Amino acid sequence: MDRRELIKAVGAIALTASTIKGEDSSARRSKPRMIKPKALKEGDQIAVVAPASTVEPQAFDRALANLTALGFRPKVGAHARGRNGFLSGTDAERLADLHTAFSDKNVKAVWCVRGGGGSPRLLPLLDFELIRKNPKVFIGFSDITALHIAISQRTGLVTFHGPVGTSQYTDYTRGRVMELLTGSAKPPIVVEPSPESLKKEAALFHPATIKGGRAKGELTGGNLSLLAALCGTPYTLKDIAGKILFIEDINEPPYRVDRMLTQLRQSLDLHSLAGVALGVFDDGANTTKDAAPLLDVFRDRLGDLGVPVVYGLSFGHITDNMTLPYGIKAELDADAATITFLESAVS
Repeated sequence: MDRRELIKAVGAIALTASTIKGEDSSARRSKPRMIKPKALKEGDQIAVVAPASTVEPQAFDRALANLTALGFRPKVGAHARGRNGFLSGTDAERLADLHTAFSDKNVKAVWCVRGGGGSPRLLPLLDFELIRKNPKVFIGFSDITALHIAISQRTGLVTFHGPVGTSQYTDYTRGRVMELLTGSAKPPIVVEPSPESLKKEAALFHPATIKGGRAKGELTGGNLSLLAALCGTPYTLKDIAGKILFIEDINEPPYRVDRMLTQLRQSLDLHSLAGVALGVFDDGANTTKDAAPLLDVFRDRLGDLGVPVVYGLSFGHITDNMTLPYGIKAELDADAATITFLESAVS
């Protein structure tokens, strides 16, 4: 290589390095800023949508009664009562209800009536710019995890892992969701396990410290089955360093929990987390007396992360279900089994 060719080669390398640096800077800038939805108040109109499984008529009516009892005015999505196989409608119909709910200026919140299955099918079709420009409360859990992860990561909107319309609105569930959505409780807000859950005989409802300590960070997470299913897709969990990961699931035997946690370990840098909060992994019948096999899995798959990890916080597919806002700063106390919200989730 002569001197002229060497100069060209060096110039090309420098240009490539500059381009890569620019791409890195662009990627950093592309992370959306946090958007907090407006606080809800009594009498607000809320859209009731079914972006996943179909809902039986009696269950749907119960959901409307629940949301009315909270003080809101439910507005049922055009396709929310529909049926298309196990889904509440076609992908286009379920998507249309979501987009209509976010674009409707009179609607102050979008409340999912249930989970089930099918939400991930909507992710490539979502109009994230529409959602970003029309921020409002979005709430649900279980299969709705897919929508939470995609919306929070693509738009910066604080969404809420909380009760669906068909949930049981016990004093605990109602209190935890309303204090966040209305902004009636001011941070720091300490949330302890449900007293009623602690009284249950089933060991799966009792908190257990996997790794002690305290951790601060932004909240992210959701249903374990969905978090695992999103791995390898454009909608997988990203930028988890320094965050508190919350996880729940239902009716999953220890070997399957092990497999899904292993998938997360091999797909994500779990060692970069600030902490892990595990909900109640109910067996679906509230009958399991021995939680040791499941706790052994958590110790094996999460105990070596070097961060606080606690099992048994009151969230998930259980009667008393706390609400967890995506993206806000919180503190996890793995010894006391509490989580403290350090900032408001609404504006």
